[in-house]
Amino acid sequence: MAKRDSGLRFQPTGGTRTAQVPTGKKQRLSIERMANDGRGIGFVDGRTWFVAGSLAGEEVEARVLGAHGKVVEARTERVFQASPLRRPAPCKHFGRCGGCSVQQMPREEQLALKQRMLAEQLSRIAGVEPEEWAAPLTGDEYAYRRRARIAVRWGAKGKRLEVGFRAASSQDIIAIEECPVLVQALQPIMTALPAMLSSLSKPQALGHVELFSGSANAVLLRHTAPLAAEDLAILGAFCVIHDAQLWLHGEGEPQPVDASAQLGYHLGPWNLELAYRPGDFVQVNAQVNSAMIAQALSWLAPRADERVLDLFCGLGNFALPLAQIAREVVAVEGVETMVRRATANATGNGLHNVQFHRADLSQPLDKASWVAEGFPAVLLDPPRDGAFEVVGKLRNLGAERLVYVSCNPATLARDTVELIRQGYRLKRAGILDMFPQTAHVEAMALFEASK
Repeated sequence: MAKRDSGLRFQPTGGTRTAQVPTGKKQRLSIERMANDGRGIGFVDGRTWFVAGSLAGEEVEARVLGAHGKVVEARTERVFQASPLRRPAPCKHFGRCGGCSVQQMPREEQLALKQRMLAEQLSRIAGVEPEEWAAPLTGDEYAYRRRARIAVRWGAKGKRLEVGFRAASSQDIIAIEECPVLVQALQPIMTALPAMLSSLSKPQALGHVELFSGSANAVLLRHTAPLAAEDLAILGAFCVIHDAQLWLHGEGEPQPVDASAQLGYHLGPWNLELAYRPGDFVQVNAQVNSAMIAQALSWLAPRADERVLDLFCGLGNFALPLAQIAREVVAVEGVETMVRRATANATGNGLHNVQFHRADLSQPLDKASWVAEGFPAVLLDPPRDGAFEVVGKLRNLGAERLVYVSCNPATLARDTVELIRQGYRLKRAGILDMFPQTAHVEAMALFEASK
């Protein structure tokens, strides 16, 4: 007997599913306020829209980049009613390139946005405000970036090489002819790079390209297969024309084609030369980096008879200037190759009162042999995930003063909770504008042990 249709229709638990907003859809909306990441916030049909490239008070047309639940991510396509604060973006790729997200804001508004972000995180997560707010540390608004990573991808469908920066909220590659935030020395290389790479015989084997400008200019090419002799000749000639070192990264670590090539950067106020290899971590803004070091030394105020601890030391960016002042510096890093390079940097600069150690800085340090004597002053510059395990033991080291350099206000605020629990007070804090034209916030905080 045929089965009768009961007429029932089953739905997912929770009732009728709301249709998602399709990618690419355009929507006119009013921007009511700004998010901490520099995107404008608007509301339509019960959904919250985060719109890149917009400002509070504007009426815009936004194109959907993606949606999940009641949240829609979009970018500004047209501005019907502009904010009085809006300025023309200096870069023609603004809005498509994922690098600079707040070029529509004047510099003062960018700094105010970053200051609000830091203050909100400290207040909301740690329930604290510093006793003193420091003025923002700033440098040049443009032509500041001395290191850049260029995306390279062979498009099998279009049979062409794509070279440029990643698009906002996408893996697409935006072709870039010029970049206003790149230092001037790298601009000609950036402009000529796509044509040169496209002329190579095996573009399918090309990975990313890294550009660096310091004591010399350098071009690093990542490749996934051996390069033909004629391609090496093209790459070599390109670097000769642009007065740049050629580095190749196949298997193992990056290597210079000329084994005698020396690469690094100068810390002028301290007359220090730090060797650097492509792939190492380095602060991309040389001007703000020097100002940051100077402020950290001033806030930490190490005395000539003191022993100082530098955590997440990298190449010795803070440790070597500290060693010029303090009796002894103990510097700790999680990557063995960085420890070796930092040690060589100290030796090359004639500094023998600094020792470098490798340690897992996601774990407490109280069992390490070099902590026994203690440290009255500590500096730490952790990655984005912060230093929760490390800060939990700092009071046991006898630290009276602590300078915390942060690239993530949320983890700085989280770690501040632990430091306050140990009896430290937040004496001073301020932003470091390491990345103008972006909403990325770097900060510095000074903690002092309560008496």
